Amino acid sequence: MIKTDIEKVLFELQDEKYRDFQSALTPTVNKTEFIGVRTPELRSCAKELKKREDINEFLEDLPHRYFEENQLHAFIISEIKNFDECIKELNLFLPYVDNWATCDQMSPKVFKKHKEELLKYIDDWIKSEETYTIRFGIKMLMSHFLDEDFNPVYPEKVSEIRSGEYYVNMMIAWYFATALAKQYESILPFIENKKLETRTHNKAIQKAVESRRITPGQKEYLKSLKIK
Repeated sequence: MIKTDIEKVLFELQDEKYRDFQSALTPTVNKTEFIGVRTPELRSCAKELKKREDINEFLEDLPHRYFEENQLHAFIISEIKNFDECIKELNLFLPYVDNWATCDQMSPKVFKKHKEELLKYIDDWIKSEETYTIRFGIKMLMSHFLDEDFNPVYPEKVSEIRSGEYYVNMMIAWYFATALAKQYESILPFIENKKLETRTHNKAIQKAVESRRITPGQKEYLKSLKIK
């Protein structure tokens, strides 16, 4: 049975000190749900698992018990080469994502070739009521639509998101800090006109100022825009 096989492998790779370290970084997940397996080892496991004929049995067995099982699930989805299949598996899995690490490390490679089709799904994700579904949608806009495919419509959508969830607001701040580094002139008005919630606004400036891609002059100006 694939679930039993996976648990056996994960516990063979267990590092208890790393488990304690990882659980401290991921406060939304109970410590008892961590086994303690490092990310490179999980990625290697995922590459082997996706070859199994019974892999769907694991993907359909939701929710998973362990954090590492969620990580494996995220890494397997990231390797799916068919866009429609990837979207299907994502939409089944996203409601069960319960932490920033699983959310942020899930990055489907196939999206690079299907950006236009991806946009309608991003619209659905950022309108979700699920914390990590929203966060994932913002991350996809940040990952795929801040370079040659940038459009000012996208940061407008992100700026309109209002949430009481810390992990949503931190992703909004991360998005705007990255956007300032890549599309400074287009993004600056969002900061000048204070389009973000106050704490998110200030965090975006803080993250931007920490970036090496922002010039010293830009950093000084951004600091002057902090809301006190």
